[in-house]
Amino acid sequence: MGLRIKKGDTAVVLSGRNKGKSGRILSVLPSKEKVVIEGLNIVKKHMKPDKKYTQGGIIEKEAPIHASNVMLVCPKCSKPTRIAAALLDDGKKLRTCKKCKEVIDQ
Repeated sequence: MGLRIKKGDTAVVLSGRNKGKSGRILSVLPSKEKVVIEGLNIVKKHMKPDKKYTQGGIIEKEAPIHASNVMLVCPKCSKPTRIAAALLDDGKKLRTCKKCKEVIDQ
């Protein structure tokens, strides 16, 4: 089953050490069922100097979170919500908010 969360959406974390915090989704990894959220699940990584990190050392970066532990925040009602799929007449699928019934996709 595909993930119903897309890059650029706002999501809130439901469990773990970042529970209750929200942020913008930077990337979605559908094969691993994980998402990377901006500013959350920060880990320290020891890096050797290379072209990208000329200094090297300890770098802090966002680590992926399992998609089951995050929930989309509706842009209209600003509440965490489940996502419903609405079918248009031309066969196109749209994501809709289960709480306010508004279309999330434009």
